[in-house]
Amino acid sequence: MTAAPRLFAFNCGWFQCRPGYFVESDTGDYLRGPVPAYLVDHPKGRMVFDTGMGVRYRRELADALPPGKFGLEWFEGMDIAARLKAIDIDPASINWIVNSHLHIDHCGGNAHLPNATVLIQRREWDAAQTMAEPGLYEALDYDTGQPLRLIDGEHDLFGDGTVRIVPTHGHTHGHQSVIVRLPAGEVLLAADCCYTERNLDLMVLPRATQDVEQGLITFERLARLRAAGTHILFGHDGRQWATVTENVPLFEKAS
Repeated sequence: MTAAPRLFAFNCGWFQCRPGYFVESDTGDYLRGPVPAYLVDHPKGRMVFDTGMGVRYRRELADALPPGKFGLEWFEGMDIAARLKAIDIDPASINWIVNSHLHIDHCGGNAHLPNATVLIQRREWDAAQTMAEPGLYEALDYDTGQPLRLIDGEHDLFGDGTVRIVPTHGHTHGHQSVIVRLPAGEVLLAADCCYTERNLDLMVLPRATQDVEQGLITFERLARLRAAGTHILFGHDGRQWATVTENVPLFEKAS
């Protein structure tokens, strides 16, 4: 019997914004959400889903973002290489990078994983070439010299159904997510196809949605999966992240 994959979660930065950035009608104090990355350790190889931000967003603790300012930041030790080394994983041992999309806070650590092949939706790669914009799509983050594999639609990474890349368009034209089948059940790594659980509860897309029609289709799919028992890890949900234990396998059944 093939051993099951293990799933690890890391926070590779912070994203600070007003509540209305996620749910347009919401008001209140600024929210502080994670910039997650995930490791799937599979008997056939290792995959990292999203890699956080590049070094230019590093700050010293004394120079942290004030509580009332929009922005991104990370501190020493929050880059994906450091997070992997903290659990005794050599960054050079990562076989695949799956970027949900190519915005700067999801692929800024790609260069830290030099031996990985990058898997991205073809339409997302094409969008990044035509929509280059500072603070959004920047080639220095995603075009870092590793082998590139462009995919179209769903892709079974290991050929056994345990790690499936699925298109979740809307936030960007080529956004993708990953469904990991663990012994405890399925987990969907949503990234920015759905920022927070509140977005899905209300079925409200954030303003930062490139394709509203596709975004609603994605939300309907997420709602069906959640109703069927799939656990969804949302893109920048600080409330949910407070319940996530980093650096240990997630959702493992007690022995």
